[in-house]
Amino acid sequence: MEFAGFSTKDFDIFTIDGLEERMEAIRENIQPKFKAIGEGLFDDMSNMTGNDMYVHIAQHARRTKNPPNDTWMAFCHNKRGYKKHPHFQIGLWDDHLFMWLAYIYEMPGKQEIANSFLNHIDDIRESVPDDYAVSLDHTRKDATSLSEIDLEQAFTRLQNVKKAEFLIGRYFKPDDPILSDGKAFLKEAKNTFKTLTPLYKISMG
Repeated sequence: MEFAGFSTKDFDIFTIDGLEERMEAIRENIQPKFKAIGEGLFDDMSNMTGNDMYVHIAQHARRTKNPPNDTWMAFCHNKRGYKKHPHFQIGLWDDHLFMWLAYIYEMPGKQEIANSFLNHIDDIRESVPDDYAVSLDHTRKDATSLSEIDLEQAFTRLQNVKKAEFLIGRYFKPDDPILSDGKAFLKEAKNTFKTLTPLYKISMG
């Protein structure tokens, strides 16, 4: 399946009431698109990072009552899972699509990674555009532009706080024309992750 883009209806899925009803819509409408994105970017992600990258699609299997407010896919060098490793994400909330390089709370070794980032703050500032977004909690919608965030404080928190997180990337509104154009979207995702790959390589040591 060739990726043909997202529609605003994909974002409307997060207004559907009920766990099973929303999950059914996610499985039928969004997950096939994630699979197609994975196929479209698989070789590029492996070539850019220098690692064999595997596609993981969130299944939300632990949920028993509340429907998910967002859903995502991930590229990671580990075939069995991604949450304990640096990984790249593409996902949707009801009001935006995100592309992240993610370091979430379940990942061991955050202290070493944060220390590496602290030693490369100037390099990070130079390689990543100011309008990229930064999130310190993947379960919340809000993010701050790179130009406005205190990177030293964020990395120190990642180093010292067990549940601290750091995600960096981009937000796109549902009506952004790039989202509905499959080829343009894949090109944009590739370029975004290419911009973030130097950070990934720093964190991989």
